[in-house]
Amino acid sequence: MTGGAVYLDNAATTRPVPEAVEAVRRAMEEGYGNPSSRHRLGLEAASVVDSARERVAAAVGARAGDIVFTGGGSEANNLALKGAAWAYARAGRHVVVSAVEHPSVLEAARWLEDGIGLEVSLVPVERDGRVRADAVLGAVREDTLLVSLMHVNNEVGAVQPVAEVGLGLAARRPASGRRKGLPLFHVDAVQSLGRLAVDVEAWKADLVSVSAHKAHGPKGVGALYVRPGVRLVPLVHGGGHEAGRRGGTENVPGIAGFGAALAALAAAGTEEAAERMTGLRRLLIRLVRERWPAVVVNGPEDPGAAAPHIVSLSFPGVPGEVLQHHLEESSVYVSTGSACSSHHRGRPSHVLEAMGCPPEVAGSAIRISLSRFTTAEEIEHAARAIVEAVGRLTGGGGGER
Repeated sequence: MTGGAVYLDNAATTRPVPEAVEAVRRAMEEGYGNPSSRHRLGLEAASVVDSARERVAAAVGARAGDIVFTGGGSEANNLALKGAAWAYARAGRHVVVSAVEHPSVLEAARWLEDGIGLEVSLVPVERDGRVRADAVLGAVREDTLLVSLMHVNNEVGAVQPVAEVGLGLAARRPASGRRKGLPLFHVDAVQSLGRLAVDVEAWKADLVSVSAHKAHGPKGVGALYVRPGVRLVPLVHGGGHEAGRRGGTENVPGIAGFGAALAALAAAGTEEAAERMTGLRRLLIRLVRERWPAVVVNGPEDPGAAAPHIVSLSFPGVPGEVLQHHLEESSVYVSTGSACSSHHRGRPSHVLEAMGCPPEVAGSAIRISLSRFTTAEEIEHAARAIVEAVGRLTGGGGGER
């Protein structure tokens, strides 16, 4: 535990690794040139950007030239959806997304529907938050230009069948004509990077979004993988930066930190870290359930269907936000859902609603999210604090069924 605090809100953001902090410092204090400048300081800054681009590309199984740096995961998602819709507007008027996507995908899709008249199909999910691949593929029409599906759900940790969907879409694409290569396939891998393998080729993905601060890097920087040959209209026009796909001087300190974080995580091993987190996730569920049997686990429990770092628990009768604040008094930091949805207080989670959770379950949910640096001691402390807080808030009923 760091300073007595147990930080379990890593799906919202992660603590930067020292290597990332140092890379940001160096870029701000020493390598402060503009990467578009042709003098020594500019060329040094450009070299930092190039090195980080190679790191991001290696992390997703791509080439450096396929990576576009953005201001974060939300911008990467918006660039994927809006940029593709504008670029291929004459070849299709339909977009497919799941009902549990991140707000940056759902709101972008709604904007495409309301703003330029595209039709959007929302594919429902099962009770555990997972979507069936055949349901996604079944929603595809002759005029579908894009399918967008997250790899890991940011609220309940459900792992979606992106490889199966990608293979299915690839088999349907015409090899020539006006709709050559369509529909495109976008994967939001923001919650995957650094926790699970991200492989653009295995997924047959055309566009993949990632974010630095979810992978122990700095906030305010993300990236979009763009398959060669895929066209995008930029959201930000300017001086031709990022191969003309995103105008504006690159955020060199953020990009440097992103690359350094990925290098550090790669050296430590992603698969080993995932196995550790899976064990800790299982331990947390077991400890809480032993002491409070009435707990509801939202989303899949099977490690094959759940991300290693996210678990959503509900304690019917205890408002999630109240429980969150009681846990903070014990120096345990969790959330009630997506940090990007916290501005809409009182509104039920769209993910839990789509899963068919009753109001008393959805309203009592807390999200606990681990990192590769979370310890068993922290999990044990958190489990005790959760059960004690629930006991106080319910009068000590013990949670017996």
